[in-house]
Amino acid sequence: MFAPSDLNVPQHLSNKLFQFEVLAPNLAELDYEAVMSSKKRLRKIFSENDRWPEDTMSFESNKNDLLVHEDEFRARKAFAYAVFDRSKDNYIGCVYIDPTQFPGYDCEVYLWVKDSEANLDQALFESVDYWLKDVWSFKQIAYPGRTITWEDWSRR
Repeated sequence: MFAPSDLNVPQHLSNKLFQFEVLAPNLAELDYEAVMSSKKRLRKIFSENDRWPEDTMSFESNKNDLLVHEDEFRARKAFAYAVFDRSKDNYIGCVYIDPTQFPGYDCEVYLWVKDSEANLDQALFESVDYWLKDVWSFKQIAYPGRTITWEDWSRR
């Protein structure tokens, strides 16, 4: 279990720009469209030269990934959120809060916005960072590839 048992894990976040919801299979169509429309940029989000998402990734494969995320959330092993605009009319991207094996960090976090919403990337990062420190009480958050270079992260 990644999250302490006394932590009331948020199911939602709502602020002036975004709404977060637990990433689950009921969002598969929206997620698949966002992922596949932003493949090239996403391949640099989770590692320096990731192959995900593959050009041939199927809708069913993506939906199965969302099942895994939902199961991890329920088991308190990792937490994935879908990100919408404030009106909840536009699926923007995702946030993943994962345990880390590296000493000195409370968690490692990855986040992305689809290509058409790239102008919201920095605002999403700032919202997530504030939320994790304020609500989750994390002190040391690793953002590999964002605040820590992939080179430095791979040396840990």
